[in-house]
Amino acid sequence: YSSKQNIGSFNKLTKFLDAGIVESISMKNFMCHSHLGPFAFGSNVNFFVGNNGSGKSAVLTALIVALGGNAHATNRGLSLKGFVKEGENSADVSITLRNKGKDAYKPEVYSSAIIIDLRITRDGLRSYKLKSKSGHIISTKKEELISILDNFNIQVNNPVSVLTQEMSKHFLHSKGEGDKYKFFMKATQLDQMREDFIYIKQTKHVTNDKIEQQNEGLKELKRKYLEKEDRYKSLSSLDELRDKLQELQKQMAWALVIEMEKDLEPVREKLQADRQSTVKYDEKVEEWKNKIEESERKYKQIQEKLEAITNQVQDLQPKCAELKAEAQKRNTDLKTVEVRAKQMSLILCYISASIMLLFSFFPSLFLSISQALGTESQDRANRVNQIQTDLENLRHQISTLGQQIDQYEHAISRAKEEQGKMKEQAALQRSIEANKRNLLMVERSRSNRLQRFGEHMPALLNAIEEAHKRGQFKQKPRGPLGYLISLKDTELALAVEVCLKGSLQAFTCDNHDDERLLQSIMAKFCPGGRRPVIITSQFLPQVHDTRRRAVNHPQYPSVLQALEIQDPVVTNCLIDQRGIESILLIKNRTEARRLMQGGNPPRNCTQAFSKEGDQIYNNRNYSAEQARAKYFSGDVEEDIRCLMGEIQNQEAQANRFQQQMRKLDEDIKQNESLLRRAHMEQKTTKDKANKLQLELTDLMNVEEPQSEDMADLKVLYEKAEQEYKQHKERISTIAEEAEVRFQRFLGQILFSTRCGMVCCFLLQEELIKADQAVMKCRHHKEHYDEKRSTHLRNIQTLEANLKSKEEELQASSAKASEICAERMDISRTARSLDTEINRLKVKISTQQDQQGDPKEIVRQYHEALENYKNTAQQVKNLKSFINNLDKVMDHRLQVYADLRSFMSARCKYYFDSMLAQRGYSGSMTFDHKKETLSISVQPKKGKKNDSGDMRSLSGGERSFSTVCFVLSLWAITEAPFRCLDEFDVYMDMVNRRISMDMMLRVAASQRFRQFIFLTPQSMSSLPDSKFIQIHQLKDPDRDQSEADGNQ
Repeated sequence: YSSKQNIGSFNKLTKFLDAGIVESISMKNFMCHSHLGPFAFGSNVNFFVGNNGSGKSAVLTALIVALGGNAHATNRGLSLKGFVKEGENSADVSITLRNKGKDAYKPEVYSSAIIIDLRITRDGLRSYKLKSKSGHIISTKKEELISILDNFNIQVNNPVSVLTQEMSKHFLHSKGEGDKYKFFMKATQLDQMREDFIYIKQTKHVTNDKIEQQNEGLKELKRKYLEKEDRYKSLSSLDELRDKLQELQKQMAWALVIEMEKDLEPVREKLQADRQSTVKYDEKVEEWKNKIEESERKYKQIQEKLEAITNQVQDLQPKCAELKAEAQKRNTDLKTVEVRAKQMSLILCYISASIMLLFSFFPSLFLSISQALGTESQDRANRVNQIQTDLENLRHQISTLGQQIDQYEHAISRAKEEQGKMKEQAALQRSIEANKRNLLMVERSRSNRLQRFGEHMPALLNAIEEAHKRGQFKQKPRGPLGYLISLKDTELALAVEVCLKGSLQAFTCDNHDDERLLQSIMAKFCPGGRRPVIITSQFLPQVHDTRRRAVNHPQYPSVLQALEIQDPVVTNCLIDQRGIESILLIKNRTEARRLMQGGNPPRNCTQAFSKEGDQIYNNRNYSAEQARAKYFSGDVEEDIRCLMGEIQNQEAQANRFQQQMRKLDEDIKQNESLLRRAHMEQKTTKDKANKLQLELTDLMNVEEPQSEDMADLKVLYEKAEQEYKQHKERISTIAEEAEVRFQRFLGQILFSTRCGMVCCFLLQEELIKADQAVMKCRHHKEHYDEKRSTHLRNIQTLEANLKSKEEELQASSAKASEICAERMDISRTARSLDTEINRLKVKISTQQDQQGDPKEIVRQYHEALENYKNTAQQVKNLKSFINNLDKVMDHRLQVYADLRSFMSARCKYYFDSMLAQRGYSGSMTFDHKKETLSISVQPKKGKKNDSGDMRSLSGGERSFSTVCFVLSLWAITEAPFRCLDEFDVYMDMVNRRISMDMMLRVAASQRFRQFIFLTPQSMSSLPDSKFIQIHQLKDPDRDQSEADGNQ
């Protein structure tokens, strides 16, 4: 074997032919291996070399399974779950296939490589991820994998593409020549072609059976066709009756025109009378228009007077300005006096400080005097000190008690605030009672849904039914409305209830007499005066036409579309009261806000409701006050469970409220008791302090002999006190003088403007009265304007009605002219003509029933003819198809036989060539009729085998023969890669070397294909070549070897 190759021609060839080869493979938790790989494959020859347990079989098994093969094809287990490593939950295999060249599969999607990730779970389930070269997941479907394998012609179940040890042993030790023939057919895919031919043959037989069946049916169709043709030819004419009917129809057309002309006369007369009465409304409007002008004239005169007074006031503005300037001057003088007063105040403060300083000298002077005056004075001084100390202690105690009182008052106030916040306990109790009533009604509604609308409702409906049977109602009232409607989608139950609200329990009456009678019946059965609402509106037999004003959205229904209502009276009532035709129901609240508040709400849509009951307008939205549907809920047991749970939660909350209220009451009582005690202690302490203060004052007022220093200080103190009084009186005098002056000037200013203000005020009062008179006149004018507008609208309605009737008359006249061009004067009424027309139609119909409807007979005839022609054409087409199929199949069977012979001959040729390279001789004998293949091999000369049977050969000779046979099949089949597992296991060194040279020679001649060989033998003797890549697998450790052995 030579490693020198033409690299240029190889690159040129692989540019087009390397699509589908394996670029890499990796495994995780597969068989007994935690991690194996990744292995980067060469584009031509790859050897995986390693001892038993090293992972060779794992690589081959992973390749088969990941490329769609089943567990049986691997000969390593019966189920995929056996490939998951013991103790793990899943196994992973990743294979990368090259995707280049003209045969690349979706290169714009997968790029230059396709990554196939397989995961096998412990349960034996497998899943795929098909990725592009960048790792982006393209598909997870096995169908995509099958398309990829078909595109690359990868057949992992084909023994030529992947030949396992077991398949090779089976082939070598096979005693049956039929098995070898099947091996050949499967390897060349001829068996698939044969299966296709067999399927086509079976389909042909089925088609022939159908043709026979249609031939029988064709005879029946021809019989029916001939029968219809006889009836078609035997039709008799009814011309006279039809001519008479046509004449009556002409008369009927003009009779309707004459009656419509008579109906128009009263409308014209009414319109003429209304037009004449319009003058009366015009006179009233004109009268009040003149009164408005008179009132406006008076208003204008008063306004002119007010403007004159205003001008006079403006003329006084210069004088006011002078007075203001004088007032500002006086104000400046006042500020000057205030500055002097402040200066005096500062002097006064200084004198007061001097007095306090002198007063502070008194205790020390008293002490010195007391020391000089003896024991009595000493005792008095000690008593003064003691009282001052006690007073200081008492003041501190009073301050502490004051802080405690503040704390107790704050605690009481906070507790009372908490009690005030907990007033919702009463509302909670009412809610509990309401839920208990609802629970009772829901439990009763198990057998009667009407109970949901109130326990009194069945008795009320029975009373209404009795009154209706007695003929007391002109029209039987309907209600409750919620009981007479149902939902198409129960998810919208809450939304519909929030939308319709009180209308669900309402009743509707046709007239006020029925309403009064229903009120009297309700008074007997409705407790506590809680009566359902009664809506009075005329009952109509048809549902209102809402097409012009209804919302029609392609995705979301309106309330009208979401309801199932049998009674048109109920439908009309809900349309009139709630406008259900213009309200949308949108389950998702976010989508509802986007649709309604996005700037372009749906046409005719006024509002929308979400399934949570949120009400959404185009500029605002409101949340629902209830969380569950009450009337339309379909699961009664679930409603009972929810209500019972809500009642339990509310009762638990009420118990917590009561416990908290009791605790707050106890805290308030305790704090009030402490507060009273603190007040008493504070009062006692203050009384003690007052007594001590009086005693201290008496002691301080005791006359003592004074020294010369004391006399001097007293003189200074009296002088300071006298100055203090003088300055204080001076400041008071200055302030009073300034205030009197300022008030005097201010009075002058006020007097100057008061007269003008009084006059303006009086004129403004008159102006207001005049304005009110104008408004009153305008109100009366608007009243008569409205009455005139209403009158004119009535005239417009009459005119529109007259125009509509005239258009109808014109249309009827035109229609009558089409029926009969010349006007006919008919004295008979339309009713009598209609009676005769109906009688004549009955007569014509009777005769047609006897003879058959001509149109129906004609239709049946043409239909039978068409069916017969179509079926005959179908049978003809099928027969032509079968004939063409026979020709095509004959040709393809001949081509199949030629191809089989050609491939057999090529296989023989390559097999003989391969044996000759070892010096062997042999033969391959195909018997395509018996479907057998016999192979005989004769070793070298000197080792003749009389029989030539491969079973008589040595292990190495059989393995070499197998290699020759596989190589000969390689030469006649197409696949992007070939894989052989331990092809040389039974060969001696000579046969192994020869086989290796042969396979490498074949690989060198087919650089565009990939070859994968698994062998436990060393490949160190192979030549160095860039086209040969050897993967040496590591030997397993002991644990792994044991696991592999067990595997």
